[in-house]
Amino acid sequence: MNKRFPRRDFLKLAAAAAATGPFLAFSPRVLGNPKRLRIAKWAHFVPDYDSWFSSELAKEWGEKNNTEVLVDHIPVEEIHSLAASEAAAGKGHDLFMFPWPSAEFYLHAIDHTEVYDNASMKLGSIPQISYKSTFRPKSKTHFAFADFWIPSPVHYYRDFWAQVQMPRGPVHYDSLRLGSRKIRDQLGIPCGLAFSQNLAGNISSNTLLYAFHAHFLAPNGDAVLGKTAFLTTALTYVKNLYSQAGTPDEFTWGPFGNVDAMVARKTSVSTNAISLLRAAEKTNPEIARKIMLQPPLVGIYGVTAFPHATNCSTVWKFAENPEGAKQFLVDMLDSSRTGYEKSLGCNFPTYQKAVPNLVVRLDKDPQANPPYKYYALKDALHWTPNLGGPWIVQPAWMEAFNTFLVPRMFASVVRDNADPKDAAATAQKEFAAIVEKWNQIDSSSAVPAAKS
Repeated sequence: MNKRFPRRDFLKLAAAAAATGPFLAFSPRVLGNPKRLRIAKWAHFVPDYDSWFSSELAKEWGEKNNTEVLVDHIPVEEIHSLAASEAAAGKGHDLFMFPWPSAEFYLHAIDHTEVYDNASMKLGSIPQISYKSTFRPKSKTHFAFADFWIPSPVHYYRDFWAQVQMPRGPVHYDSLRLGSRKIRDQLGIPCGLAFSQNLAGNISSNTLLYAFHAHFLAPNGDAVLGKTAFLTTALTYVKNLYSQAGTPDEFTWGPFGNVDAMVARKTSVSTNAISLLRAAEKTNPEIARKIMLQPPLVGIYGVTAFPHATNCSTVWKFAENPEGAKQFLVDMLDSSRTGYEKSLGCNFPTYQKAVPNLVVRLDKDPQANPPYKYYALKDALHWTPNLGGPWIVQPAWMEAFNTFLVPRMFASVVRDNADPKDAAATAQKEFAAIVEKWNQIDSSSAVPAAKS
């Protein structure tokens, strides 16, 4: 069951950290004296995955472990606020599943090294994307466990781009701007990159900064916003892309705005999880046939894009059933192949052995037309740095991410509220304050009140 909360009920849940009528994943035969495991997970882009997670995965695990499993599916846009409320209250769910690294909450999380150690006995050593997304160098602990991630490739309409002599779509950022401008001039169809204050906008805007060498750097464990020259170049590019080829909707879309626009053929290109293409395949196969995939646009570091999501599961220090939560995470790996299928191929395992036939599956997708369309993702692990990368993710980076520093910076330039240099300076000042805050927290080991 894919449960979404009304706003007033969500706020009530956040304050009390208690579920309102959650999904119960257990059978009558274990009702004698079962333990309880409460899970909050981000609502997946493919609803069928959440239905399977609750009604099959969690249910069967509960039966085997004499545990009453309660699963709450939280809209992505409400995940951070709920986590911050539970951390502040010191009570709530046992297991909290984030769609991004939960570095901001490391002081409220147990050490997940034991989970990784147990996982290694099944699938080998910890993958780099998991390590860099969950490791805390100062304490040499893991604040979460990352078992899958979701690539963010380019989606484009082959027929639109063929009309401007680019049948294979844009390859780099210059061809994106030039091709999109021609398509909008000739066909009235704009570019569809999301820059709004939601997950899609956060990923596409931070990926662009990374491509322009203007991202947040952490080579020595310190987080620093990129040099002004690179940053102003990136901001100037975004302003030109918007004025020459964009649409005002790019800065106002809701959580699935860029997906809906692409499926409706109102934009020519976007970046997103492949749930975009899956939505088209489900609603209009003829339109889906015209949407093609390709790796991310080429930037200074080559072909790169941050993951659209990184499933990072955190067991709270205040969990009432931490042992059950840890065991659930380890056992969940046994269902990685089914999870991949139920997510319609969105969920790429961090442990490659968990889905050993992934490349074969990409080459012969049963829903794709042509069937090899998803083969463009075969090297996804090589062109996907961890979110906040390429080094280990920092709490300061994640606070900037969750407060939408980059989309806000882009919007200020596009809307002529600031020129690129002033916008860059303002963002650098804001980020420096965030870094200083976390340096003080690290020094004092105080538990911060996370921004909601």
